[in-house]
Amino acid sequence: MRITGGKLKGRFTETPYGKMAIRPAMDKMRESVFAILDPVLEGKSFLDLFSGSGTIALEAVSHGATDVSLCEMDKSKAKIVFQNVKMAEEVGVRIKCHFMAVELYLKRCREKYDYIFMDPPFPYKFRKELIETSGTRQMLKENGRLMIHYPEEDALPDEIGNLVLVDKRIYGRSIVNFYAYKTAPEEKTTEQN
Repeated sequence: MRITGGKLKGRFTETPYGKMAIRPAMDKMRESVFAILDPVLEGKSFLDLFSGSGTIALEAVSHGATDVSLCEMDKSKAKIVFQNVKMAEEVGVRIKCHFMAVELYLKRCREKYDYIFMDPPFPYKFRKELIETSGTRQMLKENGRLMIHYPEEDALPDEIGNLVLVDKRIYGRSIVNFYAYKTAPEEKTTEQN
């Protein structure tokens, strides 16, 4: 797959062999999403969930993100992922790779991100729960965005937990929703009298 923009534009990533080995996010969709993010990604943190070959994480690095993590459940893809993410080191970024179920990563993760991108397999039925968990655990930083790529027939609500739809882009039969906090998440403070 080709990186569509930024410092690594035009470079290609490897993908696992076999027809069903990976379902890459469409080039057009990736190019459009990162055109939206490009002005604000510089120096930001980014999490790529259901990463596959790591191309979305690399696209984020290419567009200026400097604290980038990915999560992929299929450990058989690890060799290709590690091979691909070495490319990020050429621009001074080391991508953190986690090989476990996304659901488990969301429960364990203590980091906050400016941007979270989810690209679950299209037959996946628990998208709403993933979004709700991310919001409840306050994984987004203030003014952060959670993006999810899904098929048009599996509509998602405009509000999920403490997240609300702020943008929607349609690419043929697939859609990317952008969610943000309804209000800034409350920080725990101690009041003194």
